[in-house]
Amino acid sequence: MYYRRARVEGGTYFFTVNLGDRNTDLLVRHIDGLRAAINRVKSRHPFSLIAMVALPEHLHAIWRLPPGDADYSTRWSLIKAGFSRTLERSEVIRGSRHRKRERGIWQRRYWEHCIRDGLDLSRHVDYIHFNPVKHGLVTRAADWPHSTLHEYIARGLMAPDWGDDVGDIDVGGER
Repeated sequence: MYYRRARVEGGTYFFTVNLGDRNTDLLVRHIDGLRAAINRVKSRHPFSLIAMVALPEHLHAIWRLPPGDADYSTRWSLIKAGFSRTLERSEVIRGSRHRKRERGIWQRRYWEHCIRDGLDLSRHVDYIHFNPVKHGLVTRAADWPHSTLHEYIARGLMAPDWGDDVGDIDVGGER
């Protein structure tokens, strides 16, 4: 089956990628494996990581692909496979996944959105950085350790207390 996806060479994309088991904390328990998988893929298939947050069972990211390149699907496939290889085999694998030699860790599909303009980018960056608060994991965005918010604060792009006053954040609609 073919899924229609936005394909813009050199585009900037927002992604939501989920684990198959939404009741686990696998991503934060194995954050080093996730980071290593992303860095391995970035070294072979470059992209700019604009923003990212890893939550227990899903992650959000914004990537900018190089000019002439729209292949984020291969990158996600490699990241998922690379991360999965770092884990012991303990998940339940359904027949359809077993036939395709897949593990049962990730949901097969993911959500992508092609960023349209600066305002769209700003709203999605805010959405990513505020997501741990939205999900009740912390009360302050800066308290979540697995977020690029800390890089934004270190570079002076956001204040250390960013997100403490929810009225100042425009995170757009639900995702």
